[in-house]
Amino acid sequence: MTEERPLAATTSSEVSLVEPSLTTGDPAAFSSLVEPYRRELQLHCYRLLGSLHEAEDLVQETMLRAWQHFGTFKGQASLRTWLYRIATNACLDVLKSRRSRTLPVAVSPAASPFLPLAPAWAESTWLEPFPDSWLAEAMEDPAARYTRRESVSLAFLIVLQLLPPRQRAILLLSDVLDWRASEIASLLSISVSAVKSALHRARVTLAKQYHTHEREKGEGLGADAATQALLERYLHAWETEDVNGLVALMKEDATFTMPPSPSWYRGREAIREVLTAQAFAPLAQNRWHFSPTKANGCPAFSVYHATG
Repeated sequence: MTEERPLAATTSSEVSLVEPSLTTGDPAAFSSLVEPYRRELQLHCYRLLGSLHEAEDLVQETMLRAWQHFGTFKGQASLRTWLYRIATNACLDVLKSRRSRTLPVAVSPAASPFLPLAPAWAESTWLEPFPDSWLAEAMEDPAARYTRRESVSLAFLIVLQLLPPRQRAILLLSDVLDWRASEIASLLSISVSAVKSALHRARVTLAKQYHTHEREKGEGLGADAATQALLERYLHAWETEDVNGLVALMKEDATFTMPPSPSWYRGREAIREVLTAQAFAPLAQNRWHFSPTKANGCPAFSVYHATG
């Protein structure tokens, strides 16, 4: 994976692969040229869209557009820059026609635990998790304002989704990927002054909101012994259907969500009621399985619920 400045000219190794791809339309040569960038493009699209599934689709769309228009690639900028241009603009096209993703608590008031779960919305609007195993494969610029891990934290992603799409793209390109204003202006076909103005507004929003959400989401959970013990107690309480044990692990103002339903609940007693009536109701008992993993830089669980 190349680490050149984004607008640097194509490297000699790239040229040796570009030429046969251009002259013969060789799919294998094209694939070997662009595949090393797939994972970092997925991460970039994920930050823009807040959805892993959409990010995968948009990267595939990026590769298709790159193949279809490969004859326009002249090597004046790096291949990486050219692919980022395609991916960013493809994401911005999608963002024109849908609202930003967030968490259920930002969309509707807390639900009553004495009412049935609200039906899932026809279109998912929630932020989706990003696996740490993929994060480890993406390159990181040590000069960027935000580290690779911090730039996929839930707190950071929530605030990103508050930004208009173009501001979001500019902030990511500048502060996460460490691109210069002139490079961003070239990618988005706007003026350098427009980039700087949008970047300033984005940073102001981030400064006002980021650390608040960071505290709310409990970012920074480590892998120390105390945290590991807490996670093991949480896992054991779920798998033994110990409602009281689960509630005892929660803060008084804890929130509990159950996507794809938009219903969410605040406070220990409301959570106790919905766990008893929904998650551990007689027909749902003995059907939960948890698998430890990591996502968005924090400990996580994959949750499986048997339906048959």
